[in-house]
Amino acid sequence: MSSPDHVTPSGAGAQPDGTPPAGALPAGMRPPLSAVDVVAFACELFAFFTLAFWGFAGWAFPWNIAMGLGLPIVAILLWALFVSPRAVVRVHPFVRAVVELLVYAGATVAWWSMGQAWVGLVFAVIAVTTGVIAGRRRFA
Repeated sequence: MSSPDHVTPSGAGAQPDGTPPAGALPAGMRPPLSAVDVVAFACELFAFFTLAFWGFAGWAFPWNIAMGLGLPIVAILLWALFVSPRAVVRVHPFVRAVVELLVYAGATVAWWSMGQAWVGLVFAVIAVTTGVIAGRRRFA
């Protein structure tokens, strides 16, 4: 029951249930995360972890320190510059997808070079599928 003093938000562009449209969220608010967002974030973290693990485990002594620190740092910088939701450089969505694929391909090649082709293949399928779904949602 609604009382006369209860006012529902019904401004221009409001949804039938009274919620504001997706682009009209108050400052500091974001739409809720979906399962695709969570899986995409897990793929990002797994790719960064893989590059660090491969750098430390797959190279001889002086190079393992440089590669173990350098590879994930470069991948994280590329991600922050071009792919992140708050990317520093706004690029065409296809450039964004290419950078994302390069990071995922690097992680996949790392698993293959460590003799774990199945881990690399499973990761590649999950990461690319998630990227395609998330990319289609961005275009919609």
